[in-house]
Amino acid sequence: MLTIEDYYGYLFPKYHPSRVLTLVYQPFAVGTLAILTYNEAKLNTRTRNLFGYILFFISTLLVLILNLATSGKGGIGTFIGICALSGAFGVADAHVQGGMVGDLSYMKPEFIQSFLAGLAASGALTSALRLITKAAFDNSGDGLRKGAILFFAISTFFELLCVVLYAFIFPKIPIVKYFRSKAASEGSKTVSSDLAAGGIRTLPGEANEYTKDTERKGNKQLLLENIDYALDMFLIYTLTLSIFPGFLSEDTGSHSLGTWYALVLIAMYNVWDLIGRYIPLLKCLKLESRKLITIAILSRFLLVPAFYFTAKYGDQGWMIMLTSFLGLSNGYLTVCVLTSAPKGYKGPEQNALGNLLVLFLLGGIFAGVTLDWLWLIGKGW
Repeated sequence: MLTIEDYYGYLFPKYHPSRVLTLVYQPFAVGTLAILTYNEAKLNTRTRNLFGYILFFISTLLVLILNLATSGKGGIGTFIGICALSGAFGVADAHVQGGMVGDLSYMKPEFIQSFLAGLAASGALTSALRLITKAAFDNSGDGLRKGAILFFAISTFFELLCVVLYAFIFPKIPIVKYFRSKAASEGSKTVSSDLAAGGIRTLPGEANEYTKDTERKGNKQLLLENIDYALDMFLIYTLTLSIFPGFLSEDTGSHSLGTWYALVLIAMYNVWDLIGRYIPLLKCLKLESRKLITIAILSRFLLVPAFYFTAKYGDQGWMIMLTSFLGLSNGYLTVCVLTSAPKGYKGPEQNALGNLLVLFLLGGIFAGVTLDWLWLIGKGW
């Protein structure tokens, strides 16, 4: 939804859509995930993820239908409708993102890396699509709207694909079955229906034999042992979202790129975020030390004055370079934290820890989106 920012900015010029939509989305995402994380050990992960993907599919479809039903008119009614759908996306995201990261945490760290790279790839792909649709329909009267509709249609198809893949293909992959059986043997209660979907039946008594001697650590203890990782996630996303996308799409002045400028910046961020998530695959370039990760994350805060002065006095070349660096460091550090944290824990604990870290990640996004409004001080708003 953020990638078609220019369309919403044109539809609702008075409502600051790039800031409002992220702000509406966040409380739903953080609130839902807090409840889910607290009850994580009792939840059925399969139902949780499927619910999230189906809700994503329905909401994306409704955004498309809303646009067609109102024939692309703006106004407060449409805006409230879009805000409500943004809230639904938040609920869906809490189900899926926490659920999937938790699910993959007790498998291999490479799986988390792929999942996170996929998140960034979706950003890069949506940016590319948006640039193509803008170029294709730029001159026609309601070109923006045609581009946006095509865009939603493609997104809706992708969401449907996710539902099908997660429901029917994913549980049957041999390596996934292996790790799920292993997690069940370590006393995990969240994987039984996943195993059933993969054709493996667990007997009620069978799981209990293992659970006698494997006491899992509680959420509180896991959090205390990994408080530095949790704060790392929080700070990475607080910084990223206090600059991207609100500041980039509204406060960068006007340049020779015109209406393309914000889109190019967001695309550069997305592409470098994707590249950053692949760097840790090279062992020699992966940060393992907890101290160094935290130092790297704190030093990113120097980007705030850098962006401020570049927006004020700098040229668009510098702005594009800074944005690329913001994306690169964001992707790289996210993967470093989420792949190092679960090491050395048992399956059920890794699942819980994955959920906790995503909760802090979303908390950071919330804080960042809120701080993003501070750029508006002194802008007569």
